[in-house]
Amino acid sequence: RTISGADELERLFDMGKTVVMITHGIHATEVGGSQGAARLAHIMASSNDEKILEILDNVIFLQIPSLNPDGLQWVADWYNEHVGTEFEAAPLPWLYQFYTGHDNNRDWYAFTQNETIHTVGAQNEWHPQIVHDIHQMGSNGARIFFPPYIEPWEPNIDPALTTAVNQLGTYMAAELTSQGKKGVVVNAQYDAFTPARAYMHYHAGARILSETASARLASPTTIAPESLGPGRNFDASKRSWNFPNPWSGGDWGLPDIVDYQTSGALALLTNAAKNRRYWLENFYGVNKRAVDKWDDWPDVWIIASGQENQTGVKYALRSLVMADVEVHQAESSFSVEEMQFPAGSYVIPMNQPYAGFANSMLEIQNYPDLREYPGGPPQRPYDVTAHTFGYLFDFDAVAIDGHLGVGLSAPIEAPDFDFRLPDHLVGSDAPRIAMYKSWQEPMPEGWQRWVFDEYEMPYDTLHDADIRGGALSGYDVLLFQAQDAQSIREGYDQGELPERYTGGLAHRGIAAVKAFVENGGRVIAIEAATEFVADLFDLDISKSTEGL
Repeated sequence: RTISGADELERLFDMGKTVVMITHGIHATEVGGSQGAARLAHIMASSNDEKILEILDNVIFLQIPSLNPDGLQWVADWYNEHVGTEFEAAPLPWLYQFYTGHDNNRDWYAFTQNETIHTVGAQNEWHPQIVHDIHQMGSNGARIFFPPYIEPWEPNIDPALTTAVNQLGTYMAAELTSQGKKGVVVNAQYDAFTPARAYMHYHAGARILSETASARLASPTTIAPESLGPGRNFDASKRSWNFPNPWSGGDWGLPDIVDYQTSGALALLTNAAKNRRYWLENFYGVNKRAVDKWDDWPDVWIIASGQENQTGVKYALRSLVMADVEVHQAESSFSVEEMQFPAGSYVIPMNQPYAGFANSMLEIQNYPDLREYPGGPPQRPYDVTAHTFGYLFDFDAVAIDGHLGVGLSAPIEAPDFDFRLPDHLVGSDAPRIAMYKSWQEPMPEGWQRWVFDEYEMPYDTLHDADIRGGALSGYDVLLFQAQDAQSIREGYDQGELPERYTGGLAHRGIAAVKAFVENGGRVIAIEAATEFVADLFDLDISKSTEGL
C-alpha cells in the first residue's frame, strides 16, 4: 500500500532478496533438528561452494536453532543420564515444554507462550516469503515428508501460496531423491487446515513442514522391513507416485536424520535463491489480492463493544493485533443491516494484507466431508477442525457487506486486560488447591498450570509419592486433568522407566484420595479423569457422546 508505482515496484523486485526463516526443535524429543541447525549454520558460514554462495547472494537466512531450548536441555540431560542403560530411549516423564508439551506447535493464533510470541515478532518484522519448520515423526514409515499436504487446505489461504508450497516441497523431494536418498514422500499424512500451526500462510509466506523419521532419541534403531506399512495416503512398503523410492528398512540413527534434514534445508534455500524474483512477486501478489479484498470475504467484521465477556473479546483482539491485523474502533454509534452497534465497537476492514487471518479466526469453519472411499466412513482429521474465536472466547462477531457510514479510529494497539478471580478464590480464606501431576503427564495438565500461573491463582503440584505419603491433608481441593483412569492408577510399568517414575497412585494413593473426599475434601476431575473418580466411588456416570 506504500509502493508509489510500477517503477518503485520493479526496483524492489530487482534489489530484493528472498527472506527465509528455518526453525528447528520446537518438539524437544525430535532431537535431530537442533543438532542439524549447527551443521547448517556452519555450512552457510564456511563453504565456498557455488551453490552456497548463490544462496548467500540472493537470500536473507533467518535461523532459529531451537524453538524450545528449555525442553531441549531437559531431553539432553535425561538422555545423557540414561544412555547405555535399559532406559536409554525411555520417554521423558514430564512435558518437554513446561506448559504445553507437544501443543507448543498449536499456539500460532493464541500466542500464549513466550517462545511463540518472540517468533511471531520476528516474522512480523522480517516478513519471510518462506518458513521451513523442521520436525520428526515416527520410525516405521517414510524417511522424510515434504509438501504437498493432503486435503484439506484452510480456505482463506491464497491459491498462489498453495501452489508455491506444492512446487517447493516437490522440488525438495526431487533434490533428495536425485541424491539417492530413499523413503522420500510427498502428499501424505499432514494437512494444511488450521492456522494453529501455519501462521505464515496468512502472512503471504509459504510454510514448508518437513518430518523426518525418528530414531531412539539420539541412539540408533533398526527397522524391520515387515514393520513398514500404510500411512495416510501412502504405503511405506510400496512404490507410488508420491513415494517413488521406498526405503527397505535397516539401521537408522541421528546422523541419518541430520543428513536428510540438512539436505532438505539446502534444497529449500537453493530454490529460494534461484527463484528469488518469483518468491518476491508471489509475496507481493498475495498481499495485493488481500488489500484488494477477496470477493467472498465480507467488507468488514464488527465486534460490538459492551458484550458480556469483555475478557474474551480483548483476548481475541490481542491475537488479531499481534498478528498485524488492523483493528479500528467506531467513533460513534451506528446501525447497519438493521443492527445497532455502540460507539467503541471494533471494526476489522477486510481490505488489508492479513485479512485472511482475521477471516479465518472470525468465521465459522465448515470442515469438508472427506471419506475414506466413496460412500465409506469419514476420514479421521489429522488435527483440529475448527478455530472460531467467537466460540473459543464466547462473543459475537458479525460479517457485514457495505459502507458503515461511521468514523473509525486509527488502528488500535493490542489491548490490556485483567481476569479478575472470584473473591472466594483469593485471600486468606481461599481453598488450598492441589494439582495432581502424573509421571505420564497429559498436556491438559500443563495448560491448566499455565492458566493458574497466568492469572496468579495459588496451587501446589502433587506427584504420586506425595499423595501416597499423606500430603492431601494440607489441601481442600484436588484437581485431576484429562487422563485415563488406568494411567492414574498404574502409571508406567516397572522396567519402563526408573522406579521412582513408575506405579501411578497405586493402592495406597487411591485409598488416600478416597479418604480425602470422605473427610470433606473436594475432587475435581476433568474429561477422561472422571472415569477414575466414578470407579473410585462407584458413581453411575455416562458419556454424553457415547454411541455417536
